[in-house]
Amino acid sequence: MASEGSAQSNFASDGLTSPNPRSLKGNKLDVAPSHRSASGHPIFPDRMPLHRKKIFRPPSPAATTIYVRPGYNRVLAEEFEALKRKRVDLVKDKVEAHSQGDLRENFGFKAAKDAIRAVDQKMTALDRFVARNAFIEVDPVTWLTKPTDTLQLGLVATIEKLDVPTKRKHRFTFLVTTHGETASDPESGIECLPHNSPLAAVVLGLRVDTPTTVTLPAGEAIVTVRSIRNPTQAELNRLLTAIKPPEIDDA
Repeated sequence: MASEGSAQSNFASDGLTSPNPRSLKGNKLDVAPSHRSASGHPIFPDRMPLHRKKIFRPPSPAATTIYVRPGYNRVLAEEFEALKRKRVDLVKDKVEAHSQGDLRENFGFKAAKDAIRAVDQKMTALDRFVARNAFIEVDPVTWLTKPTDTLQLGLVATIEKLDVPTKRKHRFTFLVTTHGETASDPESGIECLPHNSPLAAVVLGLRVDTPTTVTLPAGEAIVTVRSIRNPTQAELNRLLTAIKPPEIDDA
C-alpha cells in the first residue's frame, strides 16, 4: 500500500494537493474545491480508474445433454413464438391504457407493464434454457427392444433405496424417460423417472442385484436395482403423454 507521503507526491505531480478525509453531510459527499479537477469533478485517490480494473469472467459452462422425444424442439419453438405474440398484444394494451389519462391512477397501464415484465422473464428463461442444453431426440419405439443387461434410458426397473441415516427402505418401479416426463400409470404402478433427475443419474448403468452407495439430495443411500425389463407398447401409451413446454425457473 502506498504511504501517505507517496500519495501526496502523486497529487503534487498533477498540480493538486492531497485531499483531507472526506466527510458526509446529510446524503451528499462534501468535497473541497481544491480537490476537484479543472472540470469541477471530484478526484479521489483511492478510486482506481475503470480502465485499470481487471474484470475476470468465468467461461460459460458446457451445454448439458438432454434426451427428449421427437417434436420437443418444435414445442419449444412454438412456446417462444406464443410468448412473442402475447407480448405484442400486451404492448397494445399498454399503449391504449397510456392514452386514457393520469398514469398515477391508471391500473390498466400498471397491469400491462407487469404482464409484459412477466412475459419478458419467461422468454429470457426459455432462451437461457435452450442455450444451456443440447437436445437429442430419441424415439421411444426403440425402448421396446433395448438390451436389458444394465439400466438404460427407456427401460423399466424396480429399485430399492435404503436411506442410510434413517434406515428406511423404499421400493419403486420406474420407466427411465426423456426430460420432463412426470406421468404415472396406476394400472401397472410404473412412474416416469426423467433421465437427468438425481436418482436416475446414480442408477443408470447399474446391473441387477448390485448394491451401490450413492449421495442424493436427501442424503446418503444404498440403491439396488432388483429387475430390468423392456416396457410394453401399452405402458408407453399410458405413460408418455403429450409433450408440454418445460416449466422453467425464472431465476
